[in-house]
Amino acid sequence: MTPSKILLYLCLLFIGGVFIYSLFISTQDNQVSQYYNQEVNIKGVIIEEPEKRINQQKFQVQTEEIPGKILISTELYPKYSYGDELEITGKLLEPAVFEDFDYQEYLAKDKIYLVMYWSNINRLAENKGNWFFQRIFNFKDKLRNVIEQTLLPPQSSILKAIFLGDRFGLSNELKEKLNISGTRHIVAISGMHMIIMTQILLFLALGIGLWRGQAFYFVLILLIIYIIMIGAPASAIRAGLMAGLLLLAQKIGRLRSADRAVILAATAMLIFNPLLLKSDVGFQLSFMACLSIIYLKPILDDKMSKWPNPWRSKDILTMTLAAQLGALPILIFHFGRLSLISPLANLLIVPLLPVIMMSGIILSFVGLIWLSLAKIIALPVYFLLSYLVKVVDYLFSFPLAAYEFKNISWIILIGYYIVLIFFIWRQNRKYVV
Repeated sequence: MTPSKILLYLCLLFIGGVFIYSLFISTQDNQVSQYYNQEVNIKGVIIEEPEKRINQQKFQVQTEEIPGKILISTELYPKYSYGDELEITGKLLEPAVFEDFDYQEYLAKDKIYLVMYWSNINRLAENKGNWFFQRIFNFKDKLRNVIEQTLLPPQSSILKAIFLGDRFGLSNELKEKLNISGTRHIVAISGMHMIIMTQILLFLALGIGLWRGQAFYFVLILLIIYIIMIGAPASAIRAGLMAGLLLLAQKIGRLRSADRAVILAATAMLIFNPLLLKSDVGFQLSFMACLSIIYLKPILDDKMSKWPNPWRSKDILTMTLAAQLGALPILIFHFGRLSLISPLANLLIVPLLPVIMMSGIILSFVGLIWLSLAKIIALPVYFLLSYLVKVVDYLFSFPLAAYEFKNISWIILIGYYIVLIFFIWRQNRKYVV
């Protein structure tokens, strides 16, 4: 598929998305608006793993009486778990819409239409959730406990974020440093993070001598296990699907043909949930990162064809650059910041992500069997994570490490992609001629 056809598809997708989106929103409003500001006494079950934050916890509850999901925010203690059946008394509220952030749409993409704050909660029963996910979350808790017993913050918080998706344990200061250095994606289970991780694992598998088919199955199995282990949230499944399609295209040696599969998968996701296009940054990043790797990586590979490639390091570099060039305007548009130090930061950190991930896996599983041995294994893991922290700290202190934008227009975002598509078209035309 040529870049011009992709541009035409994106225009059609936008027009169709606006129509489906309007129908979706009107249907949703009719279903839930009657419950706004009502004092209720409801019984429901926690259907996702609760988010444990510094001073509160949030969890999703589903009831038989009210459509969609309800997001409950309450005190940190007592702690609640997936599958707990609760009796909740409080006021149902419409999610707020802030000046710079539409919280209502952000929640609606996950079918959460109502919120409750600081309600009276009574736990009626435990283990009322899905049997399989109950076991998964219990196992994840054990892995989390091993990390907390063998490492201290911020190293433990970073490993839990990279390995288990526990992003809420990071301090605000560390999050800001990651944002400014352009490395926030390494501690988020986002589409770009998962695509970069699977690609690096693929390159490393090929680097140690596995055939392309063996490497594909090796990485695919790890990807599936990982998604299940973190609880298979919808965002991870969507990101995993994109990453899996990219892996499949590389297995059969038809990377350029993967664009059709990626576009088809994105279209199917948007038909079922049109809010993803506007409100899910992870979906946007994974989609653009996939297309950028498909179209930009071969061009970058050609430009760097004479560079040495020990242990596939050049492949990792071109893949990371391609993904980031595709995702750059989305990151700027949503977060209002351009990290000028990001290429260097990612070059110094991203190649170590698989090592950190595998070290975290070894540490956690050994700790389940023999905690004392895990504390010894934790030493090299600690140094790896300390290296990551030091790099982020050092680059964060650079003058002009990031540039702040005010009131970014979506027209600039469209303009960037038009220029990028034109560049890809020109490069491809040179090869054809």
